[in-house]
Amino acid sequence: MKRLVTTTVMAASLSALTLTGCSSTTGTGAVGVDRQQLLLVSSEQVLQLSAQSYAKTIQEARAKRVLDTNTAQLNRLKNIANRLVGQVGVYRPDAAKWQWEVHTIKSNELNAFVLPGGKIMFYSGIIDRLNLTDDEIAAIMGHEMSHALREHSRERLSRQYATQTGIGVAASIFGLSQGQADLANVAGDLGLSRPHSRTQEAEADQIGLELMARAGYNPQAAVTLWQKMQRASQGEPPEFLSTHPASSHRIANLQSLMPKVMPLYQKARR
Repeated sequence: MKRLVTTTVMAASLSALTLTGCSSTTGTGAVGVDRQQLLLVSSEQVLQLSAQSYAKTIQEARAKRVLDTNTAQLNRLKNIANRLVGQVGVYRPDAAKWQWEVHTIKSNELNAFVLPGGKIMFYSGIIDRLNLTDDEIAAIMGHEMSHALREHSRERLSRQYATQTGIGVAASIFGLSQGQADLANVAGDLGLSRPHSRTQEAEADQIGLELMARAGYNPQAAVTLWQKMQRASQGEPPEFLSTHPASSHRIANLQSLMPKVMPLYQKARR
């Protein structure tokens, strides 16, 4: 059975590779992000889906009267966003022309995201509960903006499509039962999708760190941010079962990048 599952997952990977070539959505910047990406889904498709999702989120928040309730907080976020957006051309010049937006949702949730195309959303809980400084907000925003710049959503959709297609083909060829195909899906998730998501998280940390440094925000704040997140998070799952790196691992990686980004910060501050 183990050999059968391995063969199935390998078939999924081979199917993905034969469907398309690989490319990179961004430049390498100073931190050296140069991984080739599997992109089966078009940018236009992802932008359409994300625009619909963002509009729905805005509509629901407005109906609940929790959208942009704190003007001072919203303006604070917009000022930070403007400085960060001014640096995105380092990775992709077209992103400077995106229709960037910033909104807030009044909620105790520790959450923030940036959808493809530059749609930024912060939940008030992450700012208030963690008592974030501007530098720490820039660390979160830069990280989330980096997901959009690298088109990680598009990449995940592409890999899911390729993996499911590959498993379907393998199930047909090897005559897998439904239970065996389900087991192959689990193996594919743990062996392909989740590690890939952790790779994306690491890339977003790297690019986000450079963006905030170039914008004049202290990169060391990314470390203090994740120390706060580590204290706020309880029952963190084992890293191999999570799409996010363990906080301790993430902090160590961020610290290792400081020699590359601190000169950019010091230059921006002069």
